[in-house]
Amino acid sequence: MRRALTVAAATAALLLPSGPLPVAEAGSAPPPASRWSAREAETFWTADRMASAVPISRGGAAAAGNGTGQDFDGIPVVGRMFVMKGGGAYFCTASVVASPGRDLVLSAAHCLLGTDSRQVAFVPQYTSENPQPYGMFPVLRNTAGKSKVWIDPRYRSLGADRGATLDVAFAQVGPDADGFPVEDVVGGNRLVTGAAYAHPKVSLIGYPASAARPRLCVNKTTKFTSADPGIPGSFLRIDCTGYPGGTSGGPFLTNYDARTETGDVVGVIGGWKTGGNTADTSYSSYFGADIRQLYRSAVAGARVA
Repeated sequence: MRRALTVAAATAALLLPSGPLPVAEAGSAPPPASRWSAREAETFWTADRMASAVPISRGGAAAAGNGTGQDFDGIPVVGRMFVMKGGGAYFCTASVVASPGRDLVLSAAHCLLGTDSRQVAFVPQYTSENPQPYGMFPVLRNTAGKSKVWIDPRYRSLGADRGATLDVAFAQVGPDADGFPVEDVVGGNRLVTGAAYAHPKVSLIGYPASAARPRLCVNKTTKFTSADPGIPGSFLRIDCTGYPGGTSGGPFLTNYDARTETGDVVGVIGGWKTGGNTADTSYSSYFGADIRQLYRSAVAGARVA
């Protein structure tokens, strides 16, 4: 495993606003106890249970696109987020985002929203052949037993359609079984907000349903403004083939650096129709002032036991 990566520059590059922050609620209902360590997560999320997890759905039938997704071995900073809901095992995609506490991951709100989410864990660079190349990082619980997840409360009240512009979630993960924080182990992407909708080169990474490995596509993004009054707002859009259920929460990365295997994260698969109604076109909520404030809420909340 890689340890103690240097990401000071990444942390310094985070775009943070000034002014008051909204109150972001911690997600999911309390499990029986607040304790949830890496070793407990590893005992619970066995290789067989992870392999049996089904995607938190998004997308539908394939449609034409001009970016070709290809399976690849993945990168350490992106992985699967495993969630128990209603007695079933599910997964989405998530990625590490640089933070002062070196312990935040980023995904879509619809992935981590749920009244009974529990036993949540992040596994960097998961593949079926090598389920834990960098260990497992449990999403921490607060003293009330709730998972430490930050979702804009307006997304909760408006729902996935009317709140689609807020389909973003941050979660605080505990150290691995050896006591190392996730960012020290795999690095972290830089959170960039207030950028353009249109980017000439974005790397899209996600974990498709029933795929042994993650998927990578490089293409441009464009601005998409919804004409549906029930799903208002503007979103990033990217045409990349083969991103069905499971890829929700996957990062939109610009300025990807192959040496550090990190980049600038400007979006996550989600937003319009929780990421799109076909497997070959994906969307993201725009990372503007609301997402900056949500990140700051997560940073502040992560300091609280």
